[in-house]
Amino acid sequence: MASVQSLHQGVPPALSAKVVESFAYLTVRDRFPTILTRVIDTIHRSKNKFFEEYGEEGVQAEKRAISFLSKLRNEMQTDKPVLALSDGLEDTDSWNQYLLRQQSLMGDQDSVSWFKSPWLYVECYMYRRIHEAIWLNPPICDFDAFNEGKTQSYFESQQAVIALCTYLQGLHRNIGELSESHLLEQFLKLLQVSLWGNKCDLSISAGQDNSQKANPIDSLADLRPFILVDDSNMVLSTLTSAQRQGESGQPSAGRVDIVLDNAGFELITDLVLAHFLVSSGLAREVRFHGKSIPWFVSDVTAHDFQWTIRQTLAANHKWMSKSGAQWQSFVREGVWSYHDHPFWTLPHEYCDMAADAPDLYATLQGADLIIFKGDLNYRKLVGDRDWEHTVPFDRALRGFGPAPLCSLRTLKANVQVGLQHGQGENLSVQEPGWMTSGKYAVVQFFSPHREQ
Repeated sequence: MASVQSLHQGVPPALSAKVVESFAYLTVRDRFPTILTRVIDTIHRSKNKFFEEYGEEGVQAEKRAISFLSKLRNEMQTDKPVLALSDGLEDTDSWNQYLLRQQSLMGDQDSVSWFKSPWLYVECYMYRRIHEAIWLNPPICDFDAFNEGKTQSYFESQQAVIALCTYLQGLHRNIGELSESHLLEQFLKLLQVSLWGNKCDLSISAGQDNSQKANPIDSLADLRPFILVDDSNMVLSTLTSAQRQGESGQPSAGRVDIVLDNAGFELITDLVLAHFLVSSGLAREVRFHGKSIPWFVSDVTAHDFQWTIRQTLAANHKWMSKSGAQWQSFVREGVWSYHDHPFWTLPHEYCDMAADAPDLYATLQGADLIIFKGDLNYRKLVGDRDWEHTVPFDRALRGFGPAPLCSLRTLKANVQVGLQHGQGENLSVQEPGWMTSGKYAVVQFFSPHREQ
């Protein structure tokens, strides 16, 4: 992945402000075509499946979708203008309005094209165009071209999933006997498990195997030095404060919202954390937020969420199956719930949410804590911009703060704020690729209710 500095070469003077969006040239040239080629290959290899399900109509739809995607690949490789969407879906107008906004920023000098547009915008746009290519070609319009990789990631992480479920069930059986300090210690441990689960990101590896093999619990002590910012205790304090604010002097746990990132092993780590939150009394309810369409190769959809719970329940392992049964029960009883919203698959940064998706913003305001997982959520929280590393996290949020929030993120993109003076510079000398390697991580917290 290109550095921010190289991406900024050729930035129009009008955009050369203190905060500058990173440009997409090298990413479009290198990684995007690889991902798109894998999508085309997956659709082609599914030709027999389409024929079995839909007959010749399915085969013709496969050919049309591949033709559409091949044209898209040519557009991106030759720096063609970004085109308006034409599929008439719920979010089409929002996408096309955003394109007009980008064009107004460019002025009359140039069109919005693949090489000369903000990286975050064209990256989101590519995945939305993939969805358009499939949606416009019924009867295969519900096909998830990334499903194969997500299921493979889950199954190839089985030993790690077994270890994690076994550990969880040991805690669950003895939850009533844990001292308060031990309970809080276990929360911090499982928060770190969820943090490092974010290393398993198929969009960064362009769909290649990036599963978890080892027991994640065993790795935590070795990984701790690589957490650059650790606000875990503030997260914990927010949860325990919600407990103390119950009516009539009775403790009343709060609601935690988790904005998900990747399916596969990372989703398991999120479910394990959510399980502990409700079984320990640190939360009364957990709401999961995922994507409404296949997104960024491995992002969680409603199908992925439900499938993962069913697969865990059906596993031929006592503690995996037990965990899956409990998760299914949480969903059935309304303790857990899954939600999606078109805003999560728009290119907007989250500081736009209150204006562009006020219903979603109002929903998040009902949470006592929001956990944002992963790199894409981080880039949308703080903006895909050339921030100084010492810019405070709350300032980079630019007014976004529906509720206390925490970002759990392993670094895989050229943006990072909230570091100490000299911390980023020292890392750049020691490891020039520290912002994109996935080796380092942050737990960053902000609350609109406390002084920063």
